[in-house]
Amino acid sequence: MTHILHRQIHHSYPVAVGGEGVEMIDSDGRRYIDASGGAAVSCLGHQHPEVLAAMHAQLDKLAYAHTSFFTSDAAEALADELVAHAPGDLGHVYFVSGGSEGVETALKMARQYFVERGEPERRRFIARYQSYHGNTLGALSVGGNRWRKAPFEPILVESDHIDPCYAYRHQRPGESIEDYSARAAGLLEAKLQELGPETVIAFVAETVVGATLGAVPPEPGYFKRIREICDRHGILLILDEVMCGMGRTGTLHACEQDGVAPDLMVVAKGLGGGYAPLGAVFASDRLFDAFASGSGTFLHGHTYIGHPLACSAGLAVQQIVRRDNLLANVKARGADLERRLSERFGNHHHVGDIHGRGLFRGIELVADRSSKTPFDPTLKLHARIKAEAMKRGLMVYPQGGTMDGRAGDHVLIAPPFIVDAATVDTIVDRLGDAVDAAISEIRS
Repeated sequence: MTHILHRQIHHSYPVAVGGEGVEMIDSDGRRYIDASGGAAVSCLGHQHPEVLAAMHAQLDKLAYAHTSFFTSDAAEALADELVAHAPGDLGHVYFVSGGSEGVETALKMARQYFVERGEPERRRFIARYQSYHGNTLGALSVGGNRWRKAPFEPILVESDHIDPCYAYRHQRPGESIEDYSARAAGLLEAKLQELGPETVIAFVAETVVGATLGAVPPEPGYFKRIREICDRHGILLILDEVMCGMGRTGTLHACEQDGVAPDLMVVAKGLGGGYAPLGAVFASDRLFDAFASGSGTFLHGHTYIGHPLACSAGLAVQQIVRRDNLLANVKARGADLERRLSERFGNHHHVGDIHGRGLFRGIELVADRSSKTPFDPTLKLHARIKAEAMKRGLMVYPQGGTMDGRAGDHVLIAPPFIVDAATVDTIVDRLGDAVDAAISEIRS
């Protein structure tokens, strides 16, 4: 009997005892290709010796220092590394322990920015349906996944939402992709006019939507229009790149491919590669200057922010990614993954859409391709696919509620940046078998 309160109380989990490169190993000696990087975390794979050595070296010097008393060499060095390659004027970073904590921090930073500027009437956040921004109450409040929010609605902060930029579900018949992109961005303008732009703090969005849609990128021009709308109304743009950032899509920051820079940006997961809990909030010079010339304080903090061990791991991960030119491999193997997914699922009766960027890809499953009708959610197709994949030595990241928070299924694929072409082939072969086995089980 386990005394851990697991995510799924009645589920029996294998025990992980080791990792090697792109594989995880359980206590029975079974190996699994980690084709989702856990949850798009393990960008360097498992047990990279140089990262472990950097962490050991940090432990030999200093394990912990509270940031109300000290900074540390590890935190300062990682901040320098991140700012040196940040887009726009994101000149400062605030370290946290993970994505939810990072989003919570960004929301508070954005609110305090307007308080410092003498605009306390700004109190609203606008985000998108089907977004996922974390599980703390503030992050959950701006998230747009109804199923995750429902039990906690009475204690959440009020927020507003617009539809995501997802042409497969929202493009109208005969509408060009350019017109659709403009219309999708225009939903923000309409919402601002409804609420009164002077009451809005920020628009919050995942650059490439991760867990709740399965690696759906924005259409061309979408974020440039969003940026223009934000600037025109004096509201902030907060980009959540917790899952899609730090090289996952083929550029260090996903927003680089959209030609925009946000005012605040949250990263985690691939920042530390799973070697230690680590996230960061990038803040623009404009925000920092408002704090510096105002109260001189950010009214926020957690015990483990800027943890030296976590920062040493993050610095090692980022240095290895840069030194080994792994973003080139993300692009090359991402192209392989896109091609192989199209070959295996392009004509599949129950795969409606294939999407993504770099090594961040997804497939959406449907009961009927022509009508895009999802499977009955009570069948839990996504859970069946996960189980069938595990039987075949494959870890992928399926989720339900793709269409509206309740109905719809998708599978997210996010292998480590070190994956090779042969392993990409194996991933798609095993996934294809798992999808077919799960659907056959439903039919029978």
